[in-house]
Amino acid sequence: MVPMSPVNTPAHVLVLGGTTEARRLAEALAAEAPDGGRERLRVTSSLAGRVARPVLPPGEVRVGGFGGTEGLAAWLREHRVDALIDATHPFAGTISFHAARAAASVHVPLLALRRPGWVAGPGDDWHPAGSLAEAAALLPSLGERVFLTTGRMELAAFAGLDAHWFLMRSVDAPEAPHPARGEVLLDRGPFTLAGERELIRRHRLEVLVTKDSGGAATAPKLAAAREAGIPVVVVTRPPVPEGVPVAGSPAEVLAWLDTRLCRAPRHSFG
Repeated sequence: MVPMSPVNTPAHVLVLGGTTEARRLAEALAAEAPDGGRERLRVTSSLAGRVARPVLPPGEVRVGGFGGTEGLAAWLREHRVDALIDATHPFAGTISFHAARAAASVHVPLLALRRPGWVAGPGDDWHPAGSLAEAAALLPSLGERVFLTTGRMELAAFAGLDAHWFLMRSVDAPEAPHPARGEVLLDRGPFTLAGERELIRRHRLEVLVTKDSGGAATAPKLAAAREAGIPVVVVTRPPVPEGVPVAGSPAEVLAWLDTRLCRAPRHSFG
């Protein structure tokens, strides 16, 4: 069991981050007002290190993996973590299960922060897929010029579709294997509706493939696809580990921490 931080020291919160919500949470936690001459909280953000130039959150930052469940449990114990927040990407499933097992093994309270998923609206032509392989299998019946926005690391599922042309957008250059025919677009959100419209027009795109990441930063592509009348293949999210409570916003995380760490509640989240 992890020993709680002494009464006169800040409670230590570890945020497994890399998302916009994780950064906003770290900003709120790092801005905690001094209490009795000491900071009320100490926040450490952990980034996986998969993006070459990440936007760093305030507070302490560590980069890289922990070495699986046992490594994370050891880190929680050694650094006297009082609460663990899993604010990783909705599709970063492995670390979420490591976090659940590690937190349970050392009795550290754990909360998952997940932005709400996207919901199809009037005029949308969405095709759900349970995996990237399922998404690739749907493409022959939907279109040959594909806007592929699933990230750079899992493009092997589409590598065999030689009859298709792909516009592959990612923050960093994609890893092989990936589709042979197409163009790589290196860009980072947030994206605009006007920009997404222009990409669809200029590249004569016929189908969009995306993961259900949720959030506003990359949602304009869905509106642009709706306007253009092109189908969207949406890869559904993996589940949060069983028994792990879920918050939908940084504000909900702050309220949970107030309860778990026995802190005075705040009245708003800026």
